[in-house]
Amino acid sequence: MATTIAELTEQEDLETLREQLEETGALDLAEELARLPADRMAVPFRLLAKDRALEVFEALDPVHQQQLLDGLREERVRELFTEMDPDDRVRLLDEVPAKVAKRLQSGLPASEREATATLLGYPAESAGRVMSPEYVSLRSSMSVADAMAKVRRTGEDAETVYTLPVTDDRRMLMGVVSLRDLVTAPASARVRDLMRDDVHSVEVDVDQEEASRLIQEADLLALPVVDHEQRLVGVITVDDAMEVLEREVTEDVSRAGGVEPLEQPYLSAGVLTLARKRAAWLLLLGVAAVLTVNVLGAFEDTLEQVVALALFIPLLIDTGGNSGAQASTVVIRALSVGEVRFRDLPRVVGRELLVGVLLGAMLGAIAFPVVSFFFDPQFGAIIGLTLVAIVIWATLAGAALPLLAARLGLDPAVLSAPIITTLVDATGLLIYFGIAVAVLSDELAAGAAALLPFLG
Repeated sequence: MATTIAELTEQEDLETLREQLEETGALDLAEELARLPADRMAVPFRLLAKDRALEVFEALDPVHQQQLLDGLREERVRELFTEMDPDDRVRLLDEVPAKVAKRLQSGLPASEREATATLLGYPAESAGRVMSPEYVSLRSSMSVADAMAKVRRTGEDAETVYTLPVTDDRRMLMGVVSLRDLVTAPASARVRDLMRDDVHSVEVDVDQEEASRLIQEADLLALPVVDHEQRLVGVITVDDAMEVLEREVTEDVSRAGGVEPLEQPYLSAGVLTLARKRAAWLLLLGVAAVLTVNVLGAFEDTLEQVVALALFIPLLIDTGGNSGAQASTVVIRALSVGEVRFRDLPRVVGRELLVGVLLGAMLGAIAFPVVSFFFDPQFGAIIGLTLVAIVIWATLAGAALPLLAARLGLDPAVLSAPIITTLVDATGLLIYFGIAVAVLSDELAAGAAALLPFLG
């Protein structure tokens, strides 16, 4: 683009801006609008045709949708809100203030208001909250001709028609049939002969991440959602599932880096918000780091006698922290995609024990001759043995703690790299000085006395 939408908006060149908008794809246009100041977003948006405006609006994040609504006239807001799909409408309502949400819902037609209220009645992170109640269902006794007629008649308002649930007279889910199978089958064939009865489905209160993982793993275009009596109440489409997974991955990555999730686009977050999301973790890790300071203080006399011990502290605690972070990252990822569960704890710990032994032995074997050459064999033995012990301990901690957190109902990502690293820093120093005292027992009698309180 020679001139950006932002520049044309600032120049108030509406004719050129209108031409630019017509040439820009909906997703690209949504991205451009999101970069505009909140008080200017409505200017180009008002120039869009009705259908295109809805497409662009639904492509925006809920935070930007709210900002855009603030700049539109009340009647345009009601029109946009009414035309949105119920599940997208619920996402927006979760972002706006309660007073605004109530006003928006009051302007909906009765049927749309009821559909929205139904979704809002489910728990925030449940499959029911992210499903769409707008779907086309078929009866198993229908002929293909009758089924296609129903798709043509009601499919325009449905979330998807590519995967069609099949129910009985009581709305009990019996199976699914694909639009492709209907289109290619003879008109006289029956739906029951085309449907798959080994259908995947979830209940309304299942966690939406679990439902989304099922869509991903089973390569589904849509997943039927049923109530506790197995009656069909909605479908989750693959595009909604991918948005759920994106949010979950963002949350895990943020916490793995020691930051609370922003829950909004970076450029939309204020400086105070960015600082607040990081401050709590910095304070927590700072308090945890006091353990490391206390351990060093307890061995102050030891360090004064053998100053060379201090030279290797950064190497050892960094190696331990990195080993623990590697293990926790692998296990958290396996947990998030359902590859391991708490019952797999013995197997995971056993595997990571062997990994820790191999990695520790490799690093110890490299460190021993190098340290022995520059110092002496005793120091080489201390550093080599410490590397083996710290890597084994850090790997076990990094593997076990996320599984234990999941068992306790905590987010495994909370026990992520920063927490594991800080824990291993303090305990790794205890291991280091314990081995040093054992190897240099004659020279470090005072250090042995200082170690006893920590070892009970």
